[in-house]
Amino acid sequence: MERKRFECSALPSGWKREEVTRKSGLSAGKSDVYYYSPSGKKFRSKPQLARYLGNSMDLSSFDFRTGKMLISKLNKNRQRLRFDSANQGKPDLTTSLPVRQTASIFKQPVTKVTNHPNNKVKMDPQKAVEQPRQLFWEKKLTGLNAFDIAEEIIKTMDLPKGLQGVGPGCTDETLLSAIASALHTSSNPITGQLSAAVEKNPGVWLNTSQPLCKAFMVTDEDIRKQEELVQQVRKKLEEALMADMLAHAEESGKESDITPDKEEDV
Repeated sequence: MERKRFECSALPSGWKREEVTRKSGLSAGKSDVYYYSPSGKKFRSKPQLARYLGNSMDLSSFDFRTGKMLISKLNKNRQRLRFDSANQGKPDLTTSLPVRQTASIFKQPVTKVTNHPNNKVKMDPQKAVEQPRQLFWEKKLTGLNAFDIAEEIIKTMDLPKGLQGVGPGCTDETLLSAIASALHTSSNPITGQLSAAVEKNPGVWLNTSQPLCKAFMVTDEDIRKQEELVQQVRKKLEEALMADMLAHAEESGKESDITPDKEEDV
């Protein structure tokens, strides 16, 4: 990645704008923009920047990508503020009733569905047809990360070595997204791509109901390791709950010892 950092004249003194250009992968040539406060705090989006600056600066006309104030937006905001200040305090003397301006989207009778056995539910067979899925849509999630409350990147889980991706430019990150989405959106077993032809031409032979990985088998050893991992996590949770319970009991005991002394002083 190529990193370039500049002074941002649109923000207060000491703020810097960093532009990171990706050199490889499917997103090669694309760039990400970050901002750094004088104290070194990093900001990845305009909402984060607005929350940090608060009322000290109006960012409604600020373009996060370029780091500049948009003159057209700035003029519109000024005109709106002048209009609002000129009309402030004037009573609304219109007597017309409020009318919905949008057309109704319900051009057919609506059937209310309840659990009553006598209700009849109408269905359109044309709308019930399964919609086509976009191939390799999971790759859109590449580069998106989860952050904790301290705005630190949460480390993703490590996949077993037996899981191998299928498709052009399929990385471990894309494979993880594909498997996670398949587990949440489908009730069918997750087997991977069973057809051997998918490796030659995944754009033609890819099974869209299965994640972007080769066929795999879950062995008894895999199940045993997972059971051990669950037991370890449960044990840590039990220890944490027990420590919290003891801490609360200790605090309650201290409060009960202090209260009688206060009553005697009174």
